[in-house]
Amino acid sequence: MTSVPNRLVHIVDDVPELEGVEDLRMVVALDGFLDAGNAGALACRHLVEVGATGGGLVVATFDVDQLHDYRARRPPMTFARDHYTDYEAPRLVVRLLHDAGDTPYLLLHGPEPDTRWEAFCRAVHEVVERFSVALVVGIGAVPMAVPHTRPIAITHHANNPELLTGTSPWRGELRVPSSAQSLLEVRLGEWGQDAQGFVAHVPHYLAQLDFPRASQSVLEQVELAARLTIDLTALGEAADEREQEIARYLASNEEVAGVVAALEQQYDTFARAEAEGSSLLAEDEPLPTGEDLGRQFEQFLAGLEGPDEQQGGGLG
Repeated sequence: MTSVPNRLVHIVDDVPELEGVEDLRMVVALDGFLDAGNAGALACRHLVEVGATGGGLVVATFDVDQLHDYRARRPPMTFARDHYTDYEAPRLVVRLLHDAGDTPYLLLHGPEPDTRWEAFCRAVHEVVERFSVALVVGIGAVPMAVPHTRPIAITHHANNPELLTGTSPWRGELRVPSSAQSLLEVRLGEWGQDAQGFVAHVPHYLAQLDFPRASQSVLEQVELAARLTIDLTALGEAADEREQEIARYLASNEEVAGVVAALEQQYDTFARAEAEGSSLLAEDEPLPTGEDLGRQFEQFLAGLEGPDEQQGGGLG
């Protein structure tokens, strides 16, 4: 008997909504490495909520069993008194959504594959070819030593220089840890498929918390790159609320507020130097060491989850 090889992705055969659609876009956001502040996950949740009825039609499903390390990232489940219930299985899918102007687009989201990155890239390429996707747009976020009181910086990247819509804040080359999402951009370029992405710089002291401002910022870039219209009102309101919570916490914690002020000073010094083309750091400018910041932010995060939160001093 001939064995049938395991398929890494199952693609829906018939999707009438996409018949005749030209210039289709696909947004990609994978949970895991590039998701500081849960920026990508929050963005995906928002896109599904505003872009579809009933969560959107799933047009492709990846075999998570071949990609997920369950021992490293154990899915949650519920134990109800004397039995297990509600196993939350990880899902990696492509959904069909519509923007505010009813323009269709695809959203690939779910946990970043732990294994078989090359096979995953080939599987995504199958989806791209099946639906004649014209552009793939990735979003993500990384923790950076920046203050939350300044505009969110964005790193623009693309496998085709003509796609770049902003100036890179980086000079020269950097060796950085890879991700399935970054490898996908490289491989798609090798296969002649346009792909670009946007990475938000999230204050590292907020990287473990929901930070909606970063989600809003990357989706604003997606709107421009993918020519989509997305209602970002709810994200903006959530971002304002989170920043008010942070401000209340800092108002009652002078020591932590001082560390944030030092980051602001560093950020402003850097911005002025960039504008003037001079040294990136002011002379004789005292700045807190990484060790000092680490101690302060450990206290910061502990405070957000501690008893003060019940008194309105921390983040909700």
